[in-house]
Amino acid sequence: MTSRDWHILINHGAVRTGKTVLDNDLFLMALKRVRKIADEDHIVEPKYILAGVSSKTIEANVLSELRNRYSINFKFDRWGNFKLFGVKVVMAYTGSIAGLGAIRGITSYGAYINEASLGVRQVFAEIVQRCSERGAHIICDTNPDNPEHWLNRDYIKKAGTVDGPNILQFHFELDDNTFLDPEYKENLKHDTPSGMLYDRAIRGLWVAGEGMVYPDFDRTLMSISLKDADRLHFDRVVAGVDWGWEHWGSIVVVGVKESLHTGRDTYYVIREYAHQHYDINDWVAIAHRITGEFGQIPFYCDSARPEHVARFQQEGFNAMNANKSVMPGIEAVAKAMKQGRFFIVYDEAPRFRQEVYSYVWNEKSGVPNKEMDDDQDAIRYAIYSDTQMQRQKKQNPSPSARLAALQQLGLRR
Repeated sequence: MTSRDWHILINHGAVRTGKTVLDNDLFLMALKRVRKIADEDHIVEPKYILAGVSSKTIEANVLSELRNRYSINFKFDRWGNFKLFGVKVVMAYTGSIAGLGAIRGITSYGAYINEASLGVRQVFAEIVQRCSERGAHIICDTNPDNPEHWLNRDYIKKAGTVDGPNILQFHFELDDNTFLDPEYKENLKHDTPSGMLYDRAIRGLWVAGEGMVYPDFDRTLMSISLKDADRLHFDRVVAGVDWGWEHWGSIVVVGVKESLHTGRDTYYVIREYAHQHYDINDWVAIAHRITGEFGQIPFYCDSARPEHVARFQQEGFNAMNANKSVMPGIEAVAKAMKQGRFFIVYDEAPRFRQEVYSYVWNEKSGVPNKEMDDDQDAIRYAIYSDTQMQRQKKQNPSPSARLAALQQLGLRR
């Protein structure tokens, strides 16, 4: 790949560009290289770190791909580590600071860090420090994030400079992948939300958001009358709850129509209840009104007020913590808008009308401003939590397996 020696290699950029496929192969090549160096150093059991956000992401992105492609049989010890090509591969999880525990004290001949930007900075730095054996190489892949993200600022931008002479970085755009079907690439471009999400996913750029969070919202195309909404038959109905006081609180009711043809659900925001200075008794009364109309639907609630969630449960409502992941949730709503799968009873949603054009990105933090976001949060909780719930139902048909998966996601009753 290069004749120049390096310590850290970062492949970053757009989705579906083959970064992980490339790094998976580099990982195997690295293990063979480590075994050769270890033999020269008379080391019986050299160590190498395989890192990712969680065991689940490492399995999905790395191990299962290598297993399917090369029929490699990984034999794990009781700590979850394995040997391959005579090298002990130590698993490390970068998603939380607890990941430090697996690697502190070891000395490694290298590391492969999958989805590096999603990891905790301290764990990443610790992995770099642990790779101190002769000729150690660190391989990383990542999709882009905010331009001020530590990985971009402290590593990628310094690559090849006096501050990072031993760092290599390669940027990928979607069109760089010549193995993808051209029609698939055009469909992906067409379906990806405009603005920041497009720049990151398709162009592979480390950009901050500018302007509206949902630039694809089109009042003309996405408005539906209350009369027409009440005539629709929904496959399921869910609610999103964002508690408030000085900030507006909001409960939205979302009807969902499934598509057996495309597998993409369509979402209709059919009720909005948004108020200031409502206490929990007021919200309980509204929830009773909702269940009286729609039955025992799930309420995906803001977990910031656990006592309110508990009160809903005591009242007999099917209330649970929402999945509050900000960027994945925004992407789920934005994609529904972009793909024509989002509708709202616009004339009956005054808070949404006030917020949607003022719901904007914070250029420094890379997430939306915490202003004019209350109805938007409730909609995001409802739609994204529902998508995660449906995915888990498909992946875990047994009740016990589904419960464990939902608890891991934070979606639990």
